[in-house]
Amino acid sequence: MSIEDLIKRRQERMFVKEAAVANEVIDVINNKAEIFSSVRQKIADNRELFSNDNKNDLPYIRNAIWRIIEDEIDMQKKEWLLSSYDRSEILEQLMHTMFGYGILDSLIHDPQVTEIMVNGIHKIYIEKDGLLQLARDRKGQPLVFSRQEELLHVIEKIVSPLNRKVNESEPIVDARLPNGSRVNVVLNPISLDGPAVTIRKFPEKPYTMEQLVKFDTLPLEVANWIANLVKARYNIIISGGTGSGKTTFLNALAMSVPRQDRVVTIEDAAELKLSNAENLIRLETRPPNIEGKGEIKIRELLRTALRMRPDRIIVGEVRGGEALDMLQAMNTGHDGSLSTGHANSAVDMLSRLETMVLMSGFELPIAAIRQQVSSAVDFIIHLGKLRDGKRRVTEIVEVLSMDQGNIQLQSIYKWDNAVSKLTATGAQVLSIDKWHASGMELTTCMKGGEQG
Repeated sequence: MSIEDLIKRRQERMFVKEAAVANEVIDVINNKAEIFSSVRQKIADNRELFSNDNKNDLPYIRNAIWRIIEDEIDMQKKEWLLSSYDRSEILEQLMHTMFGYGILDSLIHDPQVTEIMVNGIHKIYIEKDGLLQLARDRKGQPLVFSRQEELLHVIEKIVSPLNRKVNESEPIVDARLPNGSRVNVVLNPISLDGPAVTIRKFPEKPYTMEQLVKFDTLPLEVANWIANLVKARYNIIISGGTGSGKTTFLNALAMSVPRQDRVVTIEDAAELKLSNAENLIRLETRPPNIEGKGEIKIRELLRTALRMRPDRIIVGEVRGGEALDMLQAMNTGHDGSLSTGHANSAVDMLSRLETMVLMSGFELPIAAIRQQVSSAVDFIIHLGKLRDGKRRVTEIVEVLSMDQGNIQLQSIYKWDNAVSKLTATGAQVLSIDKWHASGMELTTCMKGGEQG
């Protein structure tokens, strides 16, 4: 027999062996799914097992479900097919389904996972350490839903406590988890490959500016500099792309607001956690009900906030016509207000503000809009997500007055690719009226980040 024949026969044996292993894995998965489905149905049919005084006793419930699993495996004569590890996985999946969010529960409670992306039942991606990757179980296998009904059950568990509906007639919904994580759901027929769920997680304890400095989001001297800007009541917009860390940075920056100030926060979904604020009112928009009535938008909340005697107004994010109301609030005695917006650069943020004001429904000339923007906004802090997955402050610009119909800007800090660092440009801040009014020493902040 030739060497070529020997190699061919060895390859054939390896192929047969790999196919046998693959079939065995498939059999285990199918048997686990069958046992899971049977046990889940028995739990649903015998709810009295968990309706006694021990219904909140998780060890009791785990033992009860384990007995049901063992009985079901024994009845179906599958003892030799499913190991104790497989049975433990069935138990954990049932516990997550009953008291959590199914197979997503472990990802939701993993502090290292910052985003969860479900693309149908067979593809689940996560963002970890700033990088996208497939979600995997403890064995290293890709995490998947056994069937679509399981994913739909998780979706229903997310939206029902918020009195939201999502179905074929209303296939898109925004919601949030009790821990503040932001959730977006899209169903068929809009999502062609099955239900799509995106969960943007936020730390249970919001990051402080000191922690962001440790994460190299910005240097310490810059952090101190912008904290002083907040204390001096400058109006600041935080810009950046999707996932650049705008909300996290806004939360950390807002902690520099003096405790005695009366603060009103306005958000689509309540995400900000201003633990430092004592006199705080949190407002959240409301979607329309099933009849299409009762919707309350950010614009209405902004108008209401002006009647609440706020010292500062913090808008989670401006996306549309509410930009005009926010600019007017900044121009009518509510200095020190903060907000975020999507943009690719600080300059683009100005263009976005103009566009959003035009979306308000008022036919204002561009010159008038630019005058509003230049009078209201003092600084724009731009964040970017770099190729290494890290989020950084890449530019800080001062918004100056109008000149020949255009808003003038000057860069105070700018990212230097040569040294991979945010560096001071040396430009001196020109808008010093608020700084004088704050009573702080001018030398601590007003010269391109130089301290004193």
